[in-house]
Amino acid sequence: MSRSGASPQSPEIERLLALDKAHAWHPYTATIDRDPVYPVRAAQGCVLELMDGRRLIDGMASWWCVIHGYNHPVLNQAAREQLEQMAHVMFGGLTHAPAIELVERLVRITPEPLQQVFLCDSGSVAVEVAMKMALQYQQAIGERKRVRFLTVRSGYHGDTFHAMSVCDPVTGMHQLFNQVLPQQFFAPAPAPGFGEPCTEADIADIQRLIETHRDEIAAVILEPIVQGAGGMRFYSAEYLQRVRALCDEFGVLLIADEIATGFGRTGRLFACEHAGISPDIMTLGKALTGGYLTSAATLATEQVAETISRAKPGVFMHGPTFMGNPLACAIANASIDLLLEASPGSSGQGWQANIARIERALAAGLAPCRDLPGVAEVRVLGAIGVVEMTQPVAMRGIQRRFVERGVWVRPFGRLVYLMPPFVISDAELQGLTTAVGDVLSSAIASRRVNSASKRVCSCSGVCACPCWNS
Repeated sequence: MSRSGASPQSPEIERLLALDKAHAWHPYTATIDRDPVYPVRAAQGCVLELMDGRRLIDGMASWWCVIHGYNHPVLNQAAREQLEQMAHVMFGGLTHAPAIELVERLVRITPEPLQQVFLCDSGSVAVEVAMKMALQYQQAIGERKRVRFLTVRSGYHGDTFHAMSVCDPVTGMHQLFNQVLPQQFFAPAPAPGFGEPCTEADIADIQRLIETHRDEIAAVILEPIVQGAGGMRFYSAEYLQRVRALCDEFGVLLIADEIATGFGRTGRLFACEHAGISPDIMTLGKALTGGYLTSAATLATEQVAETISRAKPGVFMHGPTFMGNPLACAIANASIDLLLEASPGSSGQGWQANIARIERALAAGLAPCRDLPGVAEVRVLGAIGVVEMTQPVAMRGIQRRFVERGVWVRPFGRLVYLMPPFVISDAELQGLTTAVGDVLSSAIASRRVNSASKRVCSCSGVCACPCWNS
């Protein structure tokens, strides 16, 4: 989508950007030598409108949560109707219809053994809740030494403290805190790709860790099928089946972190369904409210919930102030209904057919990137498309190039990826994938020119060096 009605920066835009630069600390940034930010005036469907008039097709669904697009009339109406009743009331000792209806929906659509729903307020907190549940469960059954967690490398589970401890300690974003984080067990990242079988050799390392440390491990925590911010890797459903079997064999709980994959992103309502397994505990977030408000949930089986409840202190020790927020719950109910009824923009098809449409378009549109030098792999699953480079991209320069092409794509590390809203049109998908190919081709060409001029990049990818920014 090209620039529409753009004009030089107005005094008002300059004023706002100056205030932002002076006081707003954006995620994963420094307060000096700041990355550029782009002020948004409005958003509709899959399009972000900047304050200078430029319009960008959103390929990120605002970090994967805006599955129904922006400014959706059904979700807007749900918010308005709930605001007329109450925006918030504490969930301690009180309840209300939006929360009751939401937990009923979540129990109905998630794998059957999950019967108890703990509402919370963000994905990272949902992971903290899940880990605390696992610890209290093991304490309740007398396994007091089971206080550590087993996970796999290349995983990401959030930025709060215990969640950081199960993110990849080497390639993740939390190396600075390694010496003060709880020390967990890490198996290699799952080797077999999605659709591939899982051999005994593929499962040997995680099996050895469970067997060796069975008396220390409270739970295994995994992102099922898709490892998100840790590398956008898609792995074998059979691997997940084998992990479930190992957990059962050694009395270890299985936590499925479905914060990024839940609500249809992989082509199944929940990624666990690809493997036909159910976890003991599941975390949900991101798309839960269609991106309108921060909200999350941690689900547990009756066995987990009752075991915790029958042991000292007789309660689960957690209680966020905004858990069960009525406004968030009302919008979440509307978002779930909207997804399951059909996805607008899919010509009346069901949501699965719509995700299949997006998958085909991403596969076809990103396929030419395979021929570009410096591209390691192109992979697509559901409404996720990934171009993995052999070297890190410099975010600052490549972000600017994407904005100039009229798209919002925010790469990280070696990954240029798309996770668009489900309401995206075929034309918008083509615009996104074409822009990815063109921007990467142009950036690679610039890199070659700069290299020939001996302006060689030695950065880690988060820089303003000439290789990607000229």
